[in-house]
Amino acid sequence: MLTLDKVFDASKVLKEVIRPTACIFAPQINPDVKTYLKTENLQVTGSFKVRGAYYKISQLTQEESAHGVIACSAGNHAQGVALAATKRGISSVICLPDGAPISKVEATKSYGAQICLVPGVYDDAYAEAIRQRDEKGYTFIHPFDDENVIAGQGTIGLEILNEVSDCDVVVVPVGGGGLISGVAFAIKQLRPSVRVYGVQATGAPSMVESLAEGKIKCLDNVHTIADGIKVKEPGVNTFEYCSKYVDGMVTVTDDEVSSAILHLIENQKLIAEGAGAVSVAAVMFNKVPDIKGKKVVCLVSGGNIDVTILSRVIKRGLLKSGRSDTMTIQLEDKPGQLKGVSAIISDLGGNVVSIHHERASEDSDITDCLLRIVLETRDYEHIKEIRKALADNGFKIVNK
Repeated sequence: MLTLDKVFDASKVLKEVIRPTACIFAPQINPDVKTYLKTENLQVTGSFKVRGAYYKISQLTQEESAHGVIACSAGNHAQGVALAATKRGISSVICLPDGAPISKVEATKSYGAQICLVPGVYDDAYAEAIRQRDEKGYTFIHPFDDENVIAGQGTIGLEILNEVSDCDVVVVPVGGGGLISGVAFAIKQLRPSVRVYGVQATGAPSMVESLAEGKIKCLDNVHTIADGIKVKEPGVNTFEYCSKYVDGMVTVTDDEVSSAILHLIENQKLIAEGAGAVSVAAVMFNKVPDIKGKKVVCLVSGGNIDVTILSRVIKRGLLKSGRSDTMTIQLEDKPGQLKGVSAIISDLGGNVVSIHHERASEDSDITDCLLRIVLETRDYEHIKEIRKALADNGFKIVNK
């Protein structure tokens, strides 16, 4: 049974390994909300996962420790288990989906684990880890559906209440549900009036659908840039804790997550991975009910984003927030047309990033040409202003 005493014990044990992470005020995320960020992206290993992994491993018997441990993960739990096992002198094997970011694979190796890449997603890595556990006698460290792991994650709830004592709402990323189970349990035991909301990606809503149907549901497939919460099926324990202690679940799109990542970089000077940014996206885009004027803590659960996809995420974030626009203009093919377009854009403060001029098109008149321009803009209103000015001056924009 998970108890508050166990969460407090985990907090004491974890002092020897974790880094204290601040709750920082972030008023620009949503002007109608007093938003704070619990910065677990700055945690040891770059994620909250080290908390549950270390506490679980600290509770192993001598015999269990001697057999070594095995785990499966999309990446962050892997690093937590590898670090925890190495610090306690225990061997570790980590099964990861073969699509896990290279940065997470290499980081896990650097903490001393043996790596086993498994074709598929998290659930396939889980099946392989269980097979090896049964075959070789390892002790399995579940990434979320274990009460010692949940107790370790619950220490974040204690810290939030200490750091923002008068908070009204806590918003938490959800994959398998271990993080929100621990956080919600600790908060509801100590301050039942604080509301706790979970956030999943629209492409991986396993806990959302399970809670809506009142039973655990396994999704056929999951797809999201938030790889840390790309889980097909919640746990038995986490489903029960979420049913009992969580006030609601919402979803965010990949475009909204990209915008949140971009906002955190620009305004808070923080790097968050997709899974870590879903809580911020939910508040940015008003997905969480009744938070206007409230004091809200967003748990930024991790910062281990693969740098190879960061530029793509930033590009998506720019598009989603109206900071970039691509327009195709149909022009009469005569001197001065490009100069006219450029003057309008320049006068209105737009910045041309790239330009492509095409004379022949089967959809246009033989005397016309197409001009495709990519612009840097301030926001959607700025885009509308530029497009209107072009149209008012007789230029025909052929894409909406």
